[in-house]
Parts: sequence; C-alpha cells; structure tokens
Amino acid sequence: MKNIYLLILLAGFSLSTNAQTLTGTITDKNNSSVANAHITTKDGAHTHSAKDGNFSIENVKLNDTLLITHISYMPQSVVVANFEPVSVVLSESSFELAQVEVTHSVKAINSITEVDVAINPVTTSQEVLRKVPGLFIGQHAGGGKAEQIFLRGFDIDHGTDIAITVDGMPVNMVSHAHGQGYADLHFVIPETVDEVDFGKGPYYVDKGNLTTAGYVGFKTKDRLDESLVSLEYGQFNTLRALGMFNLMKNKPNQDAYVAGEFQLTDGPFDASQNFNRINVLAKYNAAMDKRQFLSVQASYFNSKWDASGQIPVRAVEDGTIGRFGAIDDTEGGNTHRINAAMNHTAILGEHTTVKSNAYYSRYGFELYSNFTFFLDDSINGDQIKQFERRNLAGFESVVDHHFHLNKGTIALKGGLGMRYDDANDVELSHTVNRDSLLVPFALGDIDESNVYAFVGADFEFGDFLINPAVRLDHFKFDYHNKLDSVYNNKSEQAIKPSPKLNIIYSPSNRWQLYLKTGMGFHSNDTRVVVAQNGRRTLPTAYGADLGAIIKPVDNLMINVGGWYLYLEQEFVYVGDAAVVEPSGRTQRLGADVSVRYQPLKWLFLYADFNYTFARALDDAAGENYIPLAADLTSVGGITVNHPIGISGGINYRWIGDRPANEDYSITAKGYFVADANLSYTWRKWTAGIIIQNLFNTKWNETQFATESRLANEMTSVEEIHFTPGTPFFIRGKVSVRF
Repeated sequence: MKNIYLLILLAGFSLSTNAQTLTGTITDKNNSSVANAHITTKDGAHTHSAKDGNFSIENVKLNDTLLITHISYMPQSVVVANFEPVSVVLSESSFELAQVEVTHSVKAINSITEVDVAINPVTTSQEVLRKVPGLFIGQHAGGGKAEQIFLRGFDIDHGTDIAITVDGMPVNMVSHAHGQGYADLHFVIPETVDEVDFGKGPYYVDKGNLTTAGYVGFKTKDRLDESLVSLEYGQFNTLRALGMFNLMKNKPNQDAYVAGEFQLTDGPFDASQNFNRINVLAKYNAAMDKRQFLSVQASYFNSKWDASGQIPVRAVEDGTIGRFGAIDDTEGGNTHRINAAMNHTAILGEHTTVKSNAYYSRYGFELYSNFTFFLDDSINGDQIKQFERRNLAGFESVVDHHFHLNKGTIALKGGLGMRYDDANDVELSHTVNRDSLLVPFALGDIDESNVYAFVGADFEFGDFLINPAVRLDHFKFDYHNKLDSVYNNKSEQAIKPSPKLNIIYSPSNRWQLYLKTGMGFHSNDTRVVVAQNGRRTLPTAYGADLGAIIKPVDNLMINVGGWYLYLEQEFVYVGDAAVVEPSGRTQRLGADVSVRYQPLKWLFLYADFNYTFARALDDAAGENYIPLAADLTSVGGITVNHPIGISGGINYRWIGDRPANEDYSITAKGYFVADANLSYTWRKWTAGIIIQNLFNTKWNETQFATESRLANEMTSVEEIHFTPGTPFFIRGKVSVRF
C-alpha cells in the first residue's frame, strides 16, 4: 500500500512538472523589448510577446523546445531545462519568408502585409494604401485631394466604405464637405509607417462605422534606429526633402524622434500644379515602469495646389486641349490638419491588458472644382467651392483578459469609446475664378457624435478558435442650416447593433481555414439624415468570407478565399451636387488570391488577383451595374534586396474595363501600369532612382460618366471625363543615415 501511495505521488508530481506555465522576456541586442514575437512548442502550444517583451506560455514540459520567431529577427530555439523565467535576446536579420508563421488568429491574414512592409518599406504617399492586397487608388487632383479608393467591387470614392486609422486616430471625416467618410492620408510621412493592419469585410468587432468593404490601420514607428536625411529631385520640377531625427539615443526605456517632409512639384499638366506639401511629426515613447507604456505624438500637415480637373474625352479627341490640358485651370485648393494623440498600455497582470488612446485634430479644407463646365451657367461656368473647418476628438479603451482551462484558452475583449465631430461653416457654393461667390447652395454647422461599446471572446480549443462578438453604436446628428432666414437646428439619433461570428481552424502554423461572418454599416451624411427625418440612417452590410492561408513550403505563402457582401442601402450623399442618391440594395461576391514567394534570400515575388461580381438589386436587368465597380484587378512585382547593397524592383497594377453607368453603355477603360526603382547602399549612403510608369503608358487614372457642356456647345454630352495618369516620371534620390 505504501508503494502505491508513493507511485501516485510521483505520478502527480510528474504531471505537475511535465505541463506547466513558463514565463520569459524577449529583447534585442540593444536591450529593447521585442513585441509580437511568436513563441511555439512542437506540441502546438503558442503565444506572443507583449509590448514589454514579456510572454507566458501554457502546457510546457521539461525538455520542450521553444521556437521564437519574428519577422525582423533570426529565429531562435530555447530548450526548457526548468521552469524559471527565461530571457531571450534576438539578433536582427534580413527578411526571410520562412520565419513567417500562420498565426492562430482571426487576423492571421495580416501576415501578408507584414511581409510586404518588410520587403518593400513604404516610401511614397501612394504606397501607403497600396500595401493592402486588392486595394486600388486613383488621384484626380494631382496629389492634393484624398485618393479615390477601389476595393471589393466598391468605388469607395474617398472613404465611404473603408475605415482608416493611424495610431488609433481616425482618418475618415464623417459628413465631410466633399463626401461621406473622406479620408486624406497625406498627413502621414510614408517612411514613418511601421505596420499595416487590415481586414476585408465587416467582421471585426473593434471596427465600427464605414467598415463594410474593410478597414486599414497604420502604426507609425515607435523609435528610429538611426537618423536619416533624404533628398529627391526629378521631372516636372519635383523636389522632396525628408528628415528623420532620433532625439534619444541610448536612453533606457525612452525613445523620441522628429520627422519632417517637404514636397514641391509642377506635375505633367499644361497648367502648373504649383503643388506644395509640408508634414511634421514628433513622437515620444516611454516605459513608465515594467507594466506601463506611454506614447505621445503631435503632427502638422499643410498642402496647397492648383488642378486641371477631370476633362472630357471629346475635348481631347477634337484637339481642343491635350491629354494634360484643362477646361477650367482655376481648380485646386488647400487643406491642413493638426493632430495630437496619446496611446497608453497598462499590463495589469499575466492575463490582463488595458490599451487606451485619445486624440484631437484641428482640420481645414477648401476645394474648387468644375465637373460640368457650362452646363448650368453658360456665362460664368459651373465652378463650385467646398469648404469646412472641423474639430475632431475622441478616445477608446480596450480590456483584454485571457485565462486557461484544461483543454483550451478563453480570451475576452471589451471596449468603450467615443468620437465627436464639430464641423463648422460646411459650405457648397457656386463660384467663378475662386474669388467671386455667386450663389451659396448649402451652408451650415454639423455636430455628430458616436458612442460605442463592444465585447467579444476567443474560445480556443485544440485546433479551433471561435470568435463571437457584438458591437453597439449610438449616433447623434445635429445640423444648423445657416441659409434659413430663421434659426433652424435639426437633430436625429440612431442605435446600431452589429453581431459577428468568426471560426478559425489551424491544425499547424503552416495553414489555416477561416469562416468569417458579420454585420457592419456606414452612416449617412448628417445633412441627409436630418432631411430624411432619420430614415435609413445606418444601412446594414451583411458579409461572409470563406478561405484559407497556406504555407505549403517554407518560402511560399498563399491566401485564397471567396466572399459575399449585401448592403440593404447604398445611400450616398453626393457633395459635388448637394443631392441625395439612394442607390437601393446591392450585392457583391468575389474571390481573392494572394501569393508571396521567396525563391532566394535576396529575391521576392508577389501577386494579388481579385474578382468581383457586383450588381444593384432594385434595378431592371441590364441597368443594374454598379458604376465603376471593377470586375478584375491585380497587382504584383519582383523585389531584389541583395547583400552587396543593391536593391530595387518592378511592380505592376492592372484593372480591367468596368461600367461607368448603370446600363454599361459607357465604359471606364482599364489599364496596366508598371513602376520601378533601383538603389545602391554603401556604408551609410544610399543613392537610387524611382520611375513611375516605366513603359510610358497612356492611361486614365480616374474616370467618371459625367454630363457636361463646353463653352462652344449648344447641348450637353454625357461621356467619360478623366484625369490622365502620370506619364514616364523619373526622379533621383540620395539619403544618408547617421
């Protein structure tokens, strides 16, 4: 009997020592914490390091081998000799796709953008959004306005169906003078972008308004390893100067830097753009103690430009103007944005983290456009002015808590936040030559608030992860119409629940199957909400994605999936005309394929292919095309990063022909454009060239079916109006690090 008790005691001791929790810390050679390192065991236990570099991993046994990987560091193995906390120091390395693992997460697809940013760091304002697989952009004001965005069969215009943030601060402007969700990312200095978080569809509980086609979240660098000065000069009198300065070298637990950008160009147009932009960012990060981290930043952005606008095909074909000419060369505008933001992380224990952010923006916008020329006013022309001044403020706090059960893990997430927009003197007016006001069409003050809360859970059992979640949004819309002879302030309120359910199957770190489902929404413009007495204020989007992420071999990653999205109302405010266009119900379905391949350590190939079938449901067959919804798009390229110091690549983007109007009687032509870059690095110096439109393709960057009348015409014509794409454009670049 005594021996039996002894055996039971030894067995219990063996169980307790063979499966325990192991903690540790991961740092780099500079003793800086390494966040988001992936820690796994051969039995499938896994975790990630937190912001302070600490990690805790369950079900570890003696003599287990931990594999620690991170996209920016050499992989490292650690044998578990005991259960004392371990310290791991990672060494930086050149990127290898073999180090990227398919994580057991709803957002595992973000591995694709991690790869892209590591291989091709963002260096131009256009590349900022192009890092999202399947997303196309077009510029129709020479770099002044926000880009036109295409994703999943949406002509998103400037942001109506995609939510964009930078360090947790919203980029989209609701009820904007130029359209709902207007998202101008030009206040971001491209070289400061460190991470690109994205998701397609309405499946993410922490993403709310405008997240129908998807969301994009940019994170700027917390620190600079080295300071940098760069100068670019090229065709069309283009000049760009960049400075990024590390202010706290070798300061323990603190980092600070300042980055500044100044850009000038006349552009390829017959009438000079006179474009200029200035950006300044200051950012400070500190570990207040081992469990609290603070990041504070401030930035300033200002841009001015002249524009040649969208021109009609007929005026080019009959020789009235050239491809880079203008009907009204007094278009253009100016805009500015001042930001202040704070992000705070508090680690309350091994299993609980609280992340909070707060922000404030002071924003101004003034734009002059002429889309129809002399259609409405045969004497003065149809130029319009759009103007606003805005205060934007908000905060969000999110609590993450996880705990372990015998056969799995449960992670709980809950969040609470608020956003307030105070837009003043939101104006749409008829002007001539910018200086003369003829007729005010609309003028008023907008106050829009959004208070929201969300809860979700990750139930992880074996190879499965089930993620149910729900979000609740409350909106209040106020509009004071300043054109009324008496005080007229109208107000409406609305509440929107948005449930989500995602199921992930990950039998290994090489492949994952996912089913994502959820409801999302885009809010309508405040001016439309009060005019409609609150009807159809928050039309619902219903979506589902089914797909897989696969790594069949170490140096190849593939994402393939099919998706469906139904909108109960594409209810759009057209800021250019101050009218409402209720487009009715729509549905879209499609397929996405992304491939990342690294045949050699210094050679990388990538390609994305996207197909969409998009139709309106309330229109007759044959007249149910959704204008500018692209059926087929693809981007791809080859990148070289050779150890001898040579780097470069060739990248392409292709979009097929697409309908410009509801019956497809007018076609927006597709295009294929390739860009290239080549540079050489010697010690601290880098010199290179950047070429846009390598093959000098004649292409139309943005296209619209528009009815217009020229000064010499008796009747109007509806046809394609376009902004010509950049011709062959080369510029040189020299930079030095110190």
